[in-house]
Amino acid sequence: MKLLLDNINFIGGIALFLIGLHTVVTHSNLIKRVIGVNIMGSGVFLFFIAIGNVTGGEPPLIVEGTEDVLYINPLPSVLILTGIVVVVSITVYSLSLVIRIYETYGTIDQNELAQRISEELDHD
Repeated sequence: MKLLLDNINFIGGIALFLIGLHTVVTHSNLIKRVIGVNIMGSGVFLFFIAIGNVTGGEPPLIVEGTEDVLYINPLPSVLILTGIVVVVSITVYSLSLVIRIYETYGTIDQNELAQRISEELDHD
């Protein structure tokens, strides 16, 4: 039980990633797939933050008179800022593509979309 509680952040990150992956793989609605990618991104962010955490660690602020202090690694937190920008950009681009697909084909269901595209190709 202690092992589970000590690694709860890692388990949560992996669980979020798997929930997002399940959403992307099992749903044919394009908006649900975009949401799944966002959930996967949140899982990766949580996992990176958990990697940077050190039990009993202090924020990396150097103060005079403190020696032999265990610091938390700030690099994963910095990388997360870049990751957030990437995920937001992917989300905006994906949703704009979904809007264009809906305007062109009148559906956002992948199966129905594939059927309509194949019908268009057969008529040409």
